Amino acid sequence: MKDKLQAILDEATQNIQDSDALDKLNDVRVSFLGKKGKLTSVLKGMKDVAAEDRPKVGQMVNETREKIEQYLEETKVRLERAIREHQMKEEVIDVTLPAKRARVGHRHPNTIALEEVERIFIGMGYEVVEGPEVEYDLYNFEKLNIPANHPAKDEQDTFYINKDIVLRTQTSPVQARVMEEGKLPIRMIAPGRVFRSDEVDATHSPSFHQIEGLVIDRNITFADLKGTLEEFAKELFGEETRTKFRPHHFPFTEPSAEVDVTCFKCGGSGCRFCKGTGWIEILGCGMVHPHVLEMCGIDPEEYTGFAFGVGLERIALLKYEIDDMRLLYENDDRFLKQF
Repeated sequence: MKDKLQAILDEATQNIQDSDALDKLNDVRVSFLGKKGKLTSVLKGMKDVAAEDRPKVGQMVNETREKIEQYLEETKVRLERAIREHQMKEEVIDVTLPAKRARVGHRHPNTIALEEVERIFIGMGYEVVEGPEVEYDLYNFEKLNIPANHPAKDEQDTFYINKDIVLRTQTSPVQARVMEEGKLPIRMIAPGRVFRSDEVDATHSPSFHQIEGLVIDRNITFADLKGTLEEFAKELFGEETRTKFRPHHFPFTEPSAEVDVTCFKCGGSGCRFCKGTGWIEILGCGMVHPHVLEMCGIDPEEYTGFAFGVGLERIALLKYEIDDMRLLYENDDRFLKQF
């Protein structure tokens, strides 16, 4: 029995020495000390040993087990140390290198321009109102004095869901919805995305943003409109900015006008930016048409008002001197990180 145990110990020792990985070392443990291991088989054969020899044989078996377990543990520690040292060499970190800087995003040029416009009008006592982008033809056209077969519909060449539902072509429907509520007076701006069947180029897109304003109250005149827009232009483009109103036509306002501001690049003397005119067109406006007031349940004999609309992208293009509207939507990091 002593020779048999010594043979098992020698074999286990050799196998442990040959093990160069932890999984191989575990295989050795199982093959000698597991339930079906060689040393375990010796213990199971103790019933065949004479009763007077069992204590001595049991002691030898335990001593053999302890030696194998001790050698297994020593080898495991040595292998784990070698693995750790190898990992430290492979995964070495140079603490003198500069750390990777976390990139923090920032606002899009459109968002910056929108927040600036909202700040100006909120400071004048206006509220910001939003409405649905998928709108009824009734609100997008009919209640804005644009009946069926009106030429203005051809100009906008609208995206229709069906004959009664359309992707809004302007944020004016929000104004009609607010007027219908009958809570007067009204001082509001309505920013949001709008849709028109335009070709994509440097100044057009089938999807863009508008900011439209509306004021309804007693004794509102064109002078109030001029004063409001002059103050807006000075706040947005600088205190020296002057405005010019040119007669125009919009179905939902009467009288109507387009508004120019002095070129903030040349101060009005004429340059490439303003095409030598000294003026830049920024928005359209006018007094709310009496028929629009009537259709929205407001008495035009008692109340008057004005409305205006400006393209958000146009403000961003002008304010930041961007020469191509497509840059705002291409998500080119080289462009966007300048703002």
